[in-house]
Amino acid sequence: MLKIIKIFAGRSNRALAEKIAWHLSLPICRADLKNFSDGELSVSFNESIRGSDLFLIQSTNPPAENLMELLIMIDAAKRASASRITAVIPYFGYARQDRKDQPRVSITAKLVANLLTTAGADRILTMDLHAPQIQGFFDIPVDHLYSSIVLIQRFKQLKIENLVVASPDVGGVKLARSYAKQLETDLVIADKRRPKPNESEIMNVIGDVSGKNVLLVDDMIDTAGTIVKAADAMRKNGAVKVYAACTHPILSGDAIKRIEDSVIEKVIATDTVVTNHAQSSKLEIVSVAQLFAEAIKRIYDDSSVSSLFDEPRVSHK
Repeated sequence: MLKIIKIFAGRSNRALAEKIAWHLSLPICRADLKNFSDGELSVSFNESIRGSDLFLIQSTNPPAENLMELLIMIDAAKRASASRITAVIPYFGYARQDRKDQPRVSITAKLVANLLTTAGADRILTMDLHAPQIQGFFDIPVDHLYSSIVLIQRFKQLKIENLVVASPDVGGVKLARSYAKQLETDLVIADKRRPKPNESEIMNVIGDVSGKNVLLVDDMIDTAGTIVKAADAMRKNGAVKVYAACTHPILSGDAIKRIEDSVIEKVIATDTVVTNHAQSSKLEIVSVAQLFAEAIKRIYDDSSVSSLFDEPRVSHK
């Protein structure tokens, strides 16, 4: 018997979920997601999901209720006898703590992986994990998408001349190298030293940016401290204009103000999380909905997801 595909969405990023469903020509199925007066979450599906191939779309960005809501949705689906439950997590939160780099700290990326598996998820579909090795924390299949296919296409449309790609820190070199290869540019690195969490200090620039336009790439922008200081370093070393690209625009605290006050010309990010981008004249959002929709279709059809990145077919619709 052919399994029925059903799409449900949490409340963290309803707009992206609706775009994904539109690309699939499917409705978002009805569910009641509500809070009791004390904040406790309640989830119930308003239609039968028995035997269905279920896709639950929910980013786990703060507040923590978004993660809890996803876990409860998975548990409810499991108890309602869904055939397969795929957690579609455009932004996988708590991923920055992926190793024990000092005494007596948690490894929250592993904890969240355990929680999702224990709740009953059969598969994970996510995008641009903060550390790709987090895929190994799961004992269930993980499909890992890359937003670069959308962001690079957008920068190609801008036709920026004399461009070089830069990583704002050493940890992002692999990502920046991928952009540089596809944009056919040189690679530059900002050597960063971080005195404490959420604070950074740019020490020097490795590579030549004099007289060139620079594209800084990162998987996320949280407080914007790193990206802004990297942009300052590029300008001090002779860069003409500085652009930035990121997958997850968390933009916490005064991040938007920092970007507005910075030398950065434009930041292009995706819609994996909901942002107040209307408050910034420098922030442009492109959608990854079509990419997720195509991945969901391939998972449902039991075909290759990785081959998606061998095909230049995804637009930033």
